[in-house]
Amino acid sequence: MPAFSTRHLCSVAAALVLTVTAPAAAATAVPDTSAAALREVMFVGNNWDGTADVIKSSGDFAKIGRINVVPDKAERIAAINADPIKWIYYTAIRNGVGEGHDQFVDDMYSTPDGRSMVVSRPSFADVVSIDLATGKINWRFPVSGYRSDHMAVSPDGTRVAVSASISNTVHVLDINTGKQLGSFGTGDKPHENIFTKDGKYIWNMAIGDVNTSMDEPWQDWTKGNRKITVVDATTFKQVKVIDMRERLDAIGLKDYSDAVRPAVFSPDESKLYFQVSFFNGFLEYDVASDKITRVKTLPKNPATSTDRTTWVNDSRHHGLSMSPDGSKLCVAGTMDDYATVVNRSTLQEGPLVTASKPYWATVSGDGKSCVISESGADQVTAIDFATGQKVLSVPVGDHPQRVRLAHVPADWTGPSAS
Repeated sequence: MPAFSTRHLCSVAAALVLTVTAPAAAATAVPDTSAAALREVMFVGNNWDGTADVIKSSGDFAKIGRINVVPDKAERIAAINADPIKWIYYTAIRNGVGEGHDQFVDDMYSTPDGRSMVVSRPSFADVVSIDLATGKINWRFPVSGYRSDHMAVSPDGTRVAVSASISNTVHVLDINTGKQLGSFGTGDKPHENIFTKDGKYIWNMAIGDVNTSMDEPWQDWTKGNRKITVVDATTFKQVKVIDMRERLDAIGLKDYSDAVRPAVFSPDESKLYFQVSFFNGFLEYDVASDKITRVKTLPKNPATSTDRTTWVNDSRHHGLSMSPDGSKLCVAGTMDDYATVVNRSTLQEGPLVTASKPYWATVSGDGKSCVISESGADQVTAIDFATGQKVLSVPVGDHPQRVRLAHVPADWTGPSAS
């Protein structure tokens, strides 16, 4: 992986700059049956070219259409250039977490009626709703601070939570209007958000400063205040704070990072599986006992550099999903260039499926496959949960990251030419 090309800028902006991507796919809301006929699809966010490909959610995963998620690019760039502080952050994002590229799409969901796509755009520090018929922006919500990140949609599809990674805030918006319903504070650099399946709580994972070069275990204290914040999804009041540093230390893993990356609950939500910075594997956390109960170390790729500063945004493995029945986990081994399906009972991994910087893992619409984004090869790849073998790959745009199940009108093939 290429090292950051502008270390001096990252150093100057070390206090500003943020986190990237990354974890478990939230459930897509069941569409309103009174609305027009909808079809289930997958949104694939092409972060570096500012588009989202819409593909079939299972079967041959064929491309259906493409959406420009930055139709207002010229306007946004002009506003950034007119504000020196915004320009500093924008440039730091590009040269740090963006690896020399703009970050135009981090996360995406469809509205319950399937008529719009809601997108977080890190480089523009906002969330927008885009009309799928016209490609035009319905509403725009500028987040606090200077960068937007991971989102999550509530089980009923009406609310979307977005991390504002510079201000240590999560905003919760009405998905149809963009109006803020509430917000809450987090640890440093909020990242992944997960609604519980009953919609009552939001779990936010703060991952700290992941694009500094102080990456050795003894320098871990420099990465910031990393914690899981659990809030009431109606009042946005804090319910619980979980510091994985204490739980890791308790089982002798003092050299492990406590920056929780992608995470996924078991179907009954009794267990949380999560990845942490720099680790080739994942951990199991028992919610009731508040303890880490198992640790799974996955193979290292001998070709992967041992220089941790070359690992993108402190990742080693970044991407985790679970089969609908809860029996299998799918792991994206980002810096080790593979993905694998793991038996949740035994923690035995299956075949290592070669992949180029896989950055995310989700579940196909029919539940049979794990779908990973190969950000280094500009494609998504389906892996069979039952066999652990690759099924197929489908080309998409530049640097695909987040992949989400969604719904669009049944006859939709892309925005109109108007």
